[in-house]
Amino acid sequence: MNVPRDAEALFGTRFHRDPAGTYRRLRREHGAVAPVRLESGLPAWCVLGYRELLRVTGAPELFSRDPRLWNRWHQVPENWSLRPYVEPRASTILTGAAEHRARGRAVREALSGVDVAGLAARLHECCDALIDRFAGRGSADLVVEYTHRIPLLVMARICGLPDGEVPMLTHDVALSGQEGDEAVGAYERTMARMRWLAAERRAEPADDLASRLAESSVGLTDAEIAADLFLVLGKAHLTTSDWMANALRLMLTDPHFAVGLAGGRNDIAHVLDEVLWADPPMQNFVGRWATRDTELGGRSIRAGDLLVLGLAAANADPAVRSRSGASTGNRAHFAYSHGEHGCPDPARELSRVIASTGVEILLDRLPDLDLAVPEEDLTWRPSMWMRGLTSLPAHFAAHR
Repeated sequence: MNVPRDAEALFGTRFHRDPAGTYRRLRREHGAVAPVRLESGLPAWCVLGYRELLRVTGAPELFSRDPRLWNRWHQVPENWSLRPYVEPRASTILTGAAEHRARGRAVREALSGVDVAGLAARLHECCDALIDRFAGRGSADLVVEYTHRIPLLVMARICGLPDGEVPMLTHDVALSGQEGDEAVGAYERTMARMRWLAAERRAEPADDLASRLAESSVGLTDAEIAADLFLVLGKAHLTTSDWMANALRLMLTDPHFAVGLAGGRNDIAHVLDEVLWADPPMQNFVGRWATRDTELGGRSIRAGDLLVLGLAAANADPAVRSRSGASTGNRAHFAYSHGEHGCPDPARELSRVIASTGVEILLDRLPDLDLAVPEEDLTWRPSMWMRGLTSLPAHFAAHR
């Protein structure tokens, strides 16, 4: 594919400051499918249109998840921050359609075995313990001290990892999703932990996700189990923690959604749904690769071209999303992607349980939360994938 030198960059300060503005410019200048540059100047097509994204995610034989098809591997630097997520390796998501169906079944079945009642108890325990640390202070960073810690505290135990692994995992999983040279090292450290866990649980099974994957009739290797555990942990941690934080930011900064601070579960559910439409934690996904020459959104796509799924951009497509933005109960968004490679239903439900419970407990305990800095001072992590705050300072009446 030929990408103009001045093609919009899906990285860097301008993009991170206002990704929605980037998507609007791309749509205005190029339509539903736009040429873009990724880190290191690598070219790709960004799919911005809702209907076009439905087509891509619904046709795995034409738009494959197999990265071996990419026609630009010869240009990819060794330290490219996105390399761990697109490099060919044993993984449920980095496969063609037929293999994904078999291996995806193993992940779905393993996730379906999670004890939801036990999860709820663990969630309440974690949330209350975290709030206890800052409730008497009258102030807290709701990202650093709360939302960014909850998912891994819960999911580490579900996967079979000891609690002592959580602090370093939290650091490395978050770092692996950002730009820069350190992302690859963080990914490799996390994968090493997952390979250790897979080998441990194959030798000594327990009631956890790693053991269920090891015992699956699909016959996964330790390397495949490790890759899928990283997928589950990474998505659960980053997307769910950012989902909670983005919802809290909305309630603290937008009067229309402030009712959620003092409202009930229905109000919180409304805010969570609105975030998945308007500010989803997973903004873009890399990617799909064309299996043959084709056309999409008026663009000529060549075999081996990389397509970035513009999930947030497609949600905002004016052809399907009214300006009123009504989202209550409407889950036709792309926050979980779509099609065979979309987030499996058990994972979606676990994520919603974690996010809704985390927000509910915080607001029950600290109903007078208020933002402690001007909204314009809030900053976002530098990531093409994710949309998440680096911090969310708040103050409230101190509670014993």
